[in-house]
Amino acid sequence: MSTLSAPWFENVNGSVQAQSLLSQHTWLGVGGKADWLFEPETHNDLQQFLQQYDQKLPLTVIGAGSNLLVRDGGIEGVVIRLKGEFEHITHDQDILSAGAGATDANVARYAAKQGRAGLAFMIGIPGTIGGGLRMNAGCYGSEFKDVLISASGFARDGTPFTVSAADLKMEYRRTAAPDSWIFTSATFATTPGEPDTLRLQMKEMIASRADAQPVGSRTGGSTFANPDGHKAWQVIDAAGCRGLRIGNAYLSEKHCNFLINEGQATAAELEQLGEEIRKRVKQHSGIELRWEIKRVGRQPTLGGDADVL
Repeated sequence: MSTLSAPWFENVNGSVQAQSLLSQHTWLGVGGKADWLFEPETHNDLQQFLQQYDQKLPLTVIGAGSNLLVRDGGIEGVVIRLKGEFEHITHDQDILSAGAGATDANVARYAAKQGRAGLAFMIGIPGTIGGGLRMNAGCYGSEFKDVLISASGFARDGTPFTVSAADLKMEYRRTAAPDSWIFTSATFATTPGEPDTLRLQMKEMIASRADAQPVGSRTGGSTFANPDGHKAWQVIDAAGCRGLRIGNAYLSEKHCNFLINEGQATAAELEQLGEEIRKRVKQHSGIELRWEIKRVGRQPTLGGDADVL
C-alpha cells in the first residue's frame, strides 16, 4: 500500500485516499473532504493503524453515512470506514454475530433467511451495526439493547475490548460507550422463526416506512430524538415548521422530522435549518430538541442571513 506520505499506514493493508470527498459517502449528499479516508482490510490492520496513529490527531469513524451530517469544511485527520471483513455476518444456534460494517438491513435479511427471529426490526434502520451500537438504534418498538449480547472493538490506542450490553448502559438513542471506542463487531440473541413469516414481517415494515417517510429523498433519517413524553415530529409540527426551508434544504412535509437535501443544499443550510427548527420548538413549547443525526467536521460560519421560508 502507498503510505501517501503518512507514516501511520506503513505495513497496514487496506484502502487509503487523501482529500476524499465525503459527500459521496453520506445519504444527505453533503460534506467537505476528509484529510484521509482509510478502509482497513482486516481487524489486524485496524489495530496496527491505531497503534501507529498519533493519539493527538483527530480520528472519526463513519458507517453507512445514513445518520450523518458532515460539515462543508470536511473532517480533519483520518476518517475510518469499516468494509470487507467488517461486514461479515454469521450465526451459531441462537447467537448471531455481525461486523460493525454490516448494514442493519443485511443483518435482518440474513437472520430471516436462517430462520432466526428477533432482528427483523433492523430492516427499518438505515445504518450499520457500529452506528447502532453507538446510539442504541431502533424502530418499530425494538432497540439494539433488547437483543444485544456483547460488543467488541478497539480503544483509541488499539487495545481490544469486549463489553456486555449491560456495560454499555443503553438508553433511548444513546449509550455510555466512550467516544474514542471503535466498535468492530457484536453478538445478538435470536430465537427460532419461520423464514417466510419473517420475510413477510419485514416486507410489511418496509411498506409502512415508505407510507410514512420520504423514502427515496436525500435525507438522514430522523433528525431529532423524541423528547421525553413526546414525539419529535408532533412538537415540530405544532411549532409550524412543516415544510420550512433554507436555500435547498427543507423539512419534509410528509414526515416533519426529516431534513431533505433537494440536491444542491450545503451542510451549512441543513444544519442552520435544524437549529432554526430547534429554536422555534423551544419558543413554542419550551421543549429542547436533541439532534439524533450526528454532526461532524470543521465548523463553518453558518449563514445567518439566509432566508427561512
